[in-house]
Amino acid sequence: MNTKLHAICDSQGRPLNLFVTAGQVSDYIGARALVRSLPKVDWLLGDRGYDADWFREALKDKGIRACIPGRKQRKKPVKYDKRRYKRRNRPSRDIAAQCPAGQ
Repeated sequence: MNTKLHAICDSQGRPLNLFVTAGQVSDYIGARALVRSLPKVDWLLGDRGYDADWFREALKDKGIRACIPGRKQRKKPVKYDKRRYKRRNRPSRDIAAQCPAGQ
């Protein structure tokens, strides 16, 4: 069995809040668990797994702009800031570099 680590990080990539799920669980579960604890920020960067209308609406209600590409199955494409999106995996790289399990 594997796991997924869902993280809310600050602009420097430092984790503020973490939630662990089983690897086969949808990213929507992690999003639902963490959405209430989101800090006051301008942007949220996430990968395609977090592309859900309800999640985008929850972010919008909090005044947060989503930088999440649309899933390939989405009928109407979603616009997102591609340059900003490239920075989304910085926390993953930083956490992985400090985790001895994968080395």
